[in-house]
Amino acid sequence: MSSGAGKFLGGLILGTAIGAAAGILFAPKSGKETRRALKNSAQDLPRLAEELGSNVQYQADRFTEQAQRTIDETVIRLQEALATGQEASRRLQEELAMSVGNSTGASLSELDDRAGNRAIADADDEEE
Repeated sequence: MSSGAGKFLGGLILGTAIGAAAGILFAPKSGKETRRALKNSAQDLPRLAEELGSNVQYQADRFTEQAQRTIDETVIRLQEALATGQEASRRLQEELAMSVGNSTGASLSELDDRAGNRAIADADDEEE
């Protein structure tokens, strides 16, 4: 239990005890009845504190379980998004490689043609 929850629980128990004592002391009863009511309240206090502690523990467990489920779901979604991004990146790299390969292949063909034409032109010039 966190420090804040412990302080809250302590304050709640103390407030309950003070409220019960004040209610008993200001109730219009005889001294004997008041003492009996205080004794019964004092005897009930540990049980009430235990019930309150159990309730707080139950709520903390529920919160922890819900938080864990949310974290697990988020991790799964992030893994799926990462896999999708990696697949898209791989496809784009393949497309780029094909595009560069086609572009480079055409450029090399053009250079070969130009080089061949230049060689023919140079040979013609030498013959003249």
